[in-house]
Amino acid sequence: MAVVPRNFRLLEELEKGEKGIGDGSCSYGLEDSDDITMSYWNGTIIGPGHTVHENRIYSLKIHCDEAYPDSPPRISFVSRVNLPFVAANGQVEAGKIGVLAHWRRNYTIENVLVEMRKEMASPNNRKLPQPSEGSTY
Repeated sequence: MAVVPRNFRLLEELEKGEKGIGDGSCSYGLEDSDDITMSYWNGTIIGPGHTVHENRIYSLKIHCDEAYPDSPPRISFVSRVNLPFVAANGQVEAGKIGVLAHWRRNYTIENVLVEMRKEMASPNNRKLPQPSEGSTY
């Protein structure tokens, strides 16, 4: 099977991210439309219903280095959040969330955002006390 070059892959992801994912609960796009390397992205997760995250909008920074998609993106929350896979500085700890810990080349930014949103709704995380809404790292 042919390997899709990094930039073609990121162009596909950009197109999909701009259209929105499913119900619109996650979105992502380039931080700067002039970033020809397509390395720096912004993401948004709308907190899942019936949890402490309901109606909260979480902003994230996503970095796809030269090794992407062979290696996972680095992700950090801009919005403060209390989750077991997020370090005190907002960095998502790759080893603590399945999609990043077991990264495969065919995984995407979308896969990561959707997985993190599912983790927010998991029984262990749905009622964790959260920082005040609107606070940032």
